[in-house]
Amino acid sequence: MNWLKDFVKPRMNALVKRKETPSDLWTKCTCGQLLYNKDLEDNVYVCNSCDKHHHMNFNTRFKFLFDDEKFELVEINIKNNDPLKFKDLKKYTDRLKESQKKTNQQDAAFVATGNIGGTLSCVFILDFNFMGGSMGQYVGEAFKIGCLKAIDLKCPYIAVSSSGGARMQEGLVSLMQLPKTVAAINLLNDKNIPYISLLTNPTTGGVSASFAMLGDIIIAEKGAMIGFAGKRVIEETIKEKLPEDFQTAEYLLEHGMLDIVVHRKELQEKLAQVLSHFKK
Repeated sequence: MNWLKDFVKPRMNALVKRKETPSDLWTKCTCGQLLYNKDLEDNVYVCNSCDKHHHMNFNTRFKFLFDDEKFELVEINIKNNDPLKFKDLKKYTDRLKESQKKTNQQDAAFVATGNIGGTLSCVFILDFNFMGGSMGQYVGEAFKIGCLKAIDLKCPYIAVSSSGGARMQEGLVSLMQLPKTVAAINLLNDKNIPYISLLTNPTTGGVSASFAMLGDIIIAEKGAMIGFAGKRVIEETIKEKLPEDFQTAEYLLEHGMLDIVVHRKELQEKLAQVLSHFKK
C-alpha cells in the first residue's frame, strides 16, 4: 500500500477541493449584467441595470398581483393529449413530459381568484416557462373555464399573456382555440363582466391575434414585445426597414393599440385603480 498516494493525497484533495457553485444562483440579463437571483426576485424580476422585465412564473405572478399574496387556484380538470400524434425531432408527448418535469406544471395556463386592491377578481395566466406559453387545447379550455368562473362570481376577468402564439404541435386544433377564446369573451360581454387584458413580454402569434387584444382595457408592461409575425419576417415581406421600437408596448401605445403602459413595480397599484371603477 502506498500510504502517501492512497491515504494522504485523497484527504488533502478533499480539504482543498472547491465546492461547485449551484447553477441557479444567477441570471444573465440581455444587457450583460449578471443578476443574483435573490436580488432579482426582490426587484420583482426587473433588471436593476437596464430595467428589462424578466419572466415571472405563474405562482410568483399570482402572489405579485393579489392582495397579501392570497389567492385560490381554480381547478382545470383537463388532460393533455396529442390529437395529431405529432412528431418532429421528438414526439409531442415527450416534449410535454419534459416541460412538465422541468416546470412541475400540467401545462402553461392557470386560473385563480382573489382580491386586487380590495376588488374580487378572476385572473388567467399564461406561463412562458412551459413551452413558451404556447396555446393549445388545454390553454383554450382553461381560458374558457376562467371566463365562466368570472361570470359565476360576477367579478372582473383579467388575462395575463406571455406567449409565443399557437402550439404548432397541435396544428389546426391549436388554431381552433382562437375563436374559442373569442367566443368565451363574448360570454363575458353578454353578462357585462369587465375583461382586462395584461400583455407581458412577449405576446405574439395566435395569442395576440385573439384574446390578448380584445380587452375592454388593454394594459402592457413596459418594454413588452407585442405583435403577430416577427419584425424580421415583416421586413423581408414588405421590403422595408421598420422603426427600431416597432412592436414594443410603447410603440403600440403611441399608435392607439393599447390603453396603458406601466412599469411592473407600479402594476398592482394601477390594476387596483382600474378595478376600483368596476366596484358595485
